[in-house]
Amino acid sequence: MSQTVRNIGINVKVPDKRCDPPDPNCPFHGNIRLRGRIFEGQVVSTKMNKTVVIRRDYLYLVKKYDRYERRKGVISAHAPDCLDIKEGDRVRAMECRPISKSKSFVVIEKREVEE
Repeated sequence: MSQTVRNIGINVKVPDKRCDPPDPNCPFHGNIRLRGRIFEGQVVSTKMNKTVVIRRDYLYLVKKYDRYERRKGVISAHAPDCLDIKEGDRVRAMECRPISKSKSFVVIEKREVEE
């Protein structure tokens, strides 16, 4: 049984590996639609089944002092099997419909780390 690869509408590298068994929440081999925000972060946990926790670091402007402070945020995102994500990887995630109570994002790309 061959799986077709969908065009998700964003310029990302399509994974060579296939989802086995087929994952309905995979943006490439399933039928989930993507929308809204895209962000990049680092995977800090892969302990949940088909879910990763992504940490996003950003700068926040404190208007009173006209300076920036570092902040972080963590979100849960669906991790398709075809991307083979591990802890410490840099990934891009994109918003989708709510998959569960805390998951409204899906990982679309595994980024190479520049040193």
